[in-house]
Order: sequence, then structure tokens, then C-alpha cells
Amino acid sequence: MERVIVIGGGIAGMKTALDLNRRGVGVTILEKENRLGGKVLGWHKLFPTFTPAGEVVDTLKAEIAASDIEVRLGACVTAISEHSVTLADGTFLECNAVVLCSGFTLFDARIKEEYGYGIYDNVITSADLEEMFNQGRVGLKNGGRPRRIAFLHCVGSRDEKVCQRHCSKVCCVTGVKQAIEMKKLFPEADVFNFYMDIRMFGPGYEELYREAQQSYNIHFIRGRISEASPTIEGRLQIKAEDTLTGRPLKISVDMLVLLIGMRSNDDNASLAESAGLKLAPSGFMSPRDLFLSNVRSNRDGIFYAGAVTAPKSIGEVLNEGSAVADAVIEYLS
Repeated sequence: MERVIVIGGGIAGMKTALDLNRRGVGVTILEKENRLGGKVLGWHKLFPTFTPAGEVVDTLKAEIAASDIEVRLGACVTAISEHSVTLADGTFLECNAVVLCSGFTLFDARIKEEYGYGIYDNVITSADLEEMFNQGRVGLKNGGRPRRIAFLHCVGSRDEKVCQRHCSKVCCVTGVKQAIEMKKLFPEADVFNFYMDIRMFGPGYEELYREAQQSYNIHFIRGRISEASPTIEGRLQIKAEDTLTGRPLKISVDMLVLLIGMRSNDDNASLAESAGLKLAPSGFMSPRDLFLSNVRSNRDGIFYAGAVTAPKSIGEVLNEGSAVADAVIEYLS
């Protein structure tokens, strides 16, 4: 039986493995963490439908468990070729093709020191807020209820100062989704979204944006926050400019949520070097062609699925899992 190694056990890797397995291909999933699921494990509900993230992950995991797909957890990949994978412990695995589904890394908000993440209380990231939702404990550090909440878009995206020029694609809709969730939890609170541009291009996204304004009275201000600092009262003062009116703004809030973007994985460069793969200027893997061969690498036998090539929504990631399975079957036949 021909065998394909799928690197990454997130939703892209699981969907790829399942589609290949259903077509009679032997599959091994290599996941560096101690469980399957990837970044989606950290999400509470998914936009724009507010579907629990666990439903998607649990469905895929159950199908994996019911199959004969081999899963190796704690497997860190150091080198790849079209017919082999080398692990950090020296294990050498042979195969007929490799699919790289290793995803992305979240931007470290501490790099943007002007926003005070890791310095001031109640400055959190969108990932932190999802964790709070999952734990059922959302509020201020002192246990209080926030009366004024600000979301800042594009932290670590479209920012030449931190060498992250690309758009992370899902931050805008994440900010809208989370703002609605906070308004549901704290209906008395004022909620603000500070944005550069609202990019709502997925199915149901624009409708969600309109609902946030019309049904939840969430405020959207076009402008980037320049800095955040603590006040004597224990709140956060943020300085910004409303670029639509040209007026500077100062506003005190109880909680500042930084919508952090996706960046490329640190090990993309070493994996690319080991196999002669091309990298995009952003550090993501570069597909052979953006239109007709977007799941193929520049090397025959090595394929891509998911956010390893660029920021993507969950729907796009799952669709690529099916698309790459088709491409691999064509290559093997």
C-alpha cells in the first residue's frame, strides 16, 4: 500500500488524512503536540455562525479514531523530501508523498510594547479572550465587569515595523464576533472596534458586521491606537486618531483586546531548505501556482494544505484538505 505522511494534526491535516484514507491510501499523521486539533482547540465559537469549535474538531478526531490512520504525537519534523521525513529524535520515515499541513504561528503581542500586553492588567489578546470564553470566566483581572471594552485590529498584520506586511484575513471578522460575544455577556458595556479597514469578504461576514452595529450597537472607529497606558483609577487610556474625521481621540477603557494576526512558522525556513522549497516574502510556504496548483509545492511529491501557505479561514482550510487529497491521488496514480 502506498503511504502518505501528513505533517500537522490540525484540522487541515486531519481532513487531508481522512480524504486520502477513504480512497485507499495509507496515511501517517505527525503532530508535534500531544493531541490532535491544532489552533482550533483554543477557539470557543466559530464565525460567522457561532458554531462551537469543539464540534468541528471532535467530529474529525472521531473519524480519525474510527479509521486505520496512524497518528504519531510528539513528533517534531526537522527535514523532509518528496519520499521521506526525518524527526528530531533521528527517526527516518519513508513514504510516497508528503503533505505539509503545519499551519501558522500567532503573532506575539509583546513585540508591540506600546499597547502594554504583558505589562498592564486587562490588556489581552484575541486568543486569550477565546480561552476565557472556553473557561467560562470572562472579566477583569480583579473579577469585575468591564464597562467599556476596546478591540484593536491588525496587531501584527499589515505592519511594516514588525515585518508583517500581509493581511491575516480573519482578524476583522474575529473582532466582530468577539465584540458581539462580549456584548451578550455585558449588555451594559460600551464596545469599540478600532480598525484600519474592515475586510469582511466571507459568506455571512458582512451580515455579521451589520448585525454588530444594528442589533448590538457596537461602535466602529477607523483609526489605529498609538499607545495604551494605565490611569490612576486602574483603567486604560488609549490614544488614537479617527482617520475619517481627522480628530485625535483619548478614551478610557476597562479592557483592551488585541486582535493578533497569523505569521509564518519559524521552522518553515529550515524545512524549505531541506527540501528545496520556495518561501513567499511573508515566510509562508509558496505554492507552485496560486490558481491551478495552489496545493502543490515546487517539488513533485510535496504538497500543502491549510494556513502553511497563507492565512485562511477554517472553511478554506477544510476545502484545501479535500483538494490536496485529489492532487496527491493524481500524483500517485
